[in-house]
Amino acid sequence: MTLTVVHVTRSAGFAGVERHVASLAAGQAARGHRVQVVGGDLASMRRALGDAEVGVSPAVSLLSTTRMVDRYRHADILHVHMTAAEAAAVLAVRSWRVPAVATRHFARRRGASWAGHLAAPVIPFRLAAEIAVSEYVAQHIGFPSMVIHPGIPAVAGRVPAVGRDPIVLVVQRLEEEKHTDVALRAFAHSGLVQRGWRLEVIGDGSQRKSLGQLAERLGLTSAVCFLGHRQDLPSRMTRAGILLAPCPVEALGLAVLEAMAVGLPVVASRAGGHLETVGSTDGAALFAPRDPEDAATQLFSLAEDLERRERYGMALQEAQRERFTIEAQVRATDAVYRSVL
Repeated sequence: MTLTVVHVTRSAGFAGVERHVASLAAGQAARGHRVQVVGGDLASMRRALGDAEVGVSPAVSLLSTTRMVDRYRHADILHVHMTAAEAAAVLAVRSWRVPAVATRHFARRRGASWAGHLAAPVIPFRLAAEIAVSEYVAQHIGFPSMVIHPGIPAVAGRVPAVGRDPIVLVVQRLEEEKHTDVALRAFAHSGLVQRGWRLEVIGDGSQRKSLGQLAERLGLTSAVCFLGHRQDLPSRMTRAGILLAPCPVEALGLAVLEAMAVGLPVVASRAGGHLETVGSTDGAALFAPRDPEDAATQLFSLAEDLERRERYGMALQEAQRERFTIEAQVRATDAVYRSVL
């Protein structure tokens, strides 16, 4: 059954949620659905969609998003992402006949923004179904939901551990809740600098300056590189030796999934969605949340064992191909759509 699906996120940026939307929209278009995306940085969204036949429109404000949603009142499904988009669905009264499905991307109850706070009591009455991106999120949102793990495309082949560079990679927004400082402290404690390893941090945010100062205090200035936002993330993951994922409240972690897809070994916080991704493999390299010394131990152990990195990378890639595919995500999402039509 071909559907007209409109994805909405009240955003002008492009981070994890927008990447999730682009990936799902492209997969749905490949399945034959007519798909429109409202929101996200337009250039980044179009780049992420690639050749997929998906329309893209801006969402500059709550009011403009509401007006845009009303334009699609003849769609089959309105799929909203984050509370501001849910609020727009509530306010777009001419599109109320269209079933609204919400994906919950964060492990918290809605209502943090002013619009979300005002609309929070009404939003559940507007929604026909809710999807959580992980069991961890489902346990914290306060409403019944269907868990559908995000998927990413499988990657052909894999660079073996012996062919990778001695680089520890961190990929995330540089915000307080992400605990990038734990990654810096762990790298410093690990002693890997003396063994020729470097730390590359990809991403940006409000903590960038303070993290640079921390790196200097830890004596890491020559071994740490803050790269900001990058378009060459796939190639950097292909050549890096280890991904370090310190966030203790990660809903699931697209960067972790992308690392798994290319067989990049991951050292991750033993918390949140990491337990459902990295933690789904035997011998996962997990450390106590917010504990840089435990993280350092895991880093050193993995960096010093080439054969373990090889086995672990293969196991992570196999797990991604079995449990975190676009095809599985699209099929499960289609089932939710059919249940509300």
